[in-house]
Amino acid sequence: MNAMTHPYAGDGSHVESYYAASANPSPARPELTGGNEIDICVIGAGYSGLSTGLHLVEKGYKVAIIEGARVGWGASGRNGGQIVNGLNASLQTIRKRYGQDTAAFVAGLVQDGGEIIRERVRTYGIDCDLKDLNIFAGLTSAHMRELEDRMKLWASYGIRNQQMLDKDQLREQVNSDLYEGGLIDYTGGHMHPLNLALGEAAAFEKLGGTIFEMSPAIHVDTQAVRPVITTPKGVMTCNILVLCGNAYLGHVVPTLTSRIMPVSTQVMATEPLGGDRAHSLILQDACVEDIRYILDYYRLSGDKRLLFGGGTVYGGSDPRDIQAKLRPNMLKVFPQLKDVRIDYAWSGNFALSFSRVPQMGRIGDSIYFAHGYSGHGVTGSHTFGRILSEAIDGDRSRFDVFAGVPWYPFPGGRMFRVPYSVVGSWWYALRDRLGI
Repeated sequence: MNAMTHPYAGDGSHVESYYAASANPSPARPELTGGNEIDICVIGAGYSGLSTGLHLVEKGYKVAIIEGARVGWGASGRNGGQIVNGLNASLQTIRKRYGQDTAAFVAGLVQDGGEIIRERVRTYGIDCDLKDLNIFAGLTSAHMRELEDRMKLWASYGIRNQQMLDKDQLREQVNSDLYEGGLIDYTGGHMHPLNLALGEAAAFEKLGGTIFEMSPAIHVDTQAVRPVITTPKGVMTCNILVLCGNAYLGHVVPTLTSRIMPVSTQVMATEPLGGDRAHSLILQDACVEDIRYILDYYRLSGDKRLLFGGGTVYGGSDPRDIQAKLRPNMLKVFPQLKDVRIDYAWSGNFALSFSRVPQMGRIGDSIYFAHGYSGHGVTGSHTFGRILSEAIDGDRSRFDVFAGVPWYPFPGGRMFRVPYSVVGSWWYALRDRLGI
């Protein structure tokens, strides 16, 4: 398929990332051709679509997933690989905006995504270098107060798997002088994200699901009695449609376009460091992220590379030189890596919502959607996939809560949402630098 019919993915191949280079074998799936019918159709073979589809085939439904490129081509196969509990918007923010009941509801499911991932890996034998422990690092005393407040708030909802770390205790986890301390979440973790997606796709197909690759949706008829999806070479008619294209759905469903904005983030992978050197950096093999507005996040890969990510570009474009952007940040954390070679550097888009709360809802009676995880999609997408499957199966109790959470368009609409967000990021970056 050429770039004319594949405007966002070129020839559909995975980007040249460490994950693609170390991916488990996966078959090429057929394109959608001719006329087709299915009970449930999902657009997008990333985590949201795969989670929804896998839950539904486990319940006995006939499901097809239509993917514009390859399985896990988007954020699901390029992200930092970190299992971070919670949403981008904190429980404190959710409580202030939407009330105690909504905050309590969200608190009851913020750990679901990680539990679903672990269950999938166990049940289907997915080889994805799954490991435990997630650390939030603070650079200032203000950050440490924020982490302390977070731990106390989560504990008030019965979540007591976190522990504060002072500067010395954090040094027992992360060999860096940059931080004042941190918070460890024992139920967080990390894994090879593309191999997780490929394993979930294989499990979905083993249970009777069908995946069509290289089949971008170019039109969706949302007004038809039964939704109709058109791709360059085929048509799919279904009873229920689930939209999981997230940052890469584009303008195919115009009613969703103003709800989110694509934002790119970058990751790079060092050369293999060897076990001793790697674990001298991150002693217990946890994944780490700091709590600045524009944050760094990093971890060790299965073959003992340092995977280091960060930075944002609003609108979803790629920086000219990813390594030049990220390497100075890496050396601030680990100056001992000044002579280390970078083997891979790549970029990918996630979908940002203005409120930083993911969105779920329906268009009419037969079209469902989920998107806008705002950088916390690894866990959120797995949780939302389960909730979508529950709603389609007749239990809309959890779906209705999220569907009822107000969403807000970006100020300035599509034309000005990028410059508005850039100005906002400058302000928060300044606050980070000033330590306020």
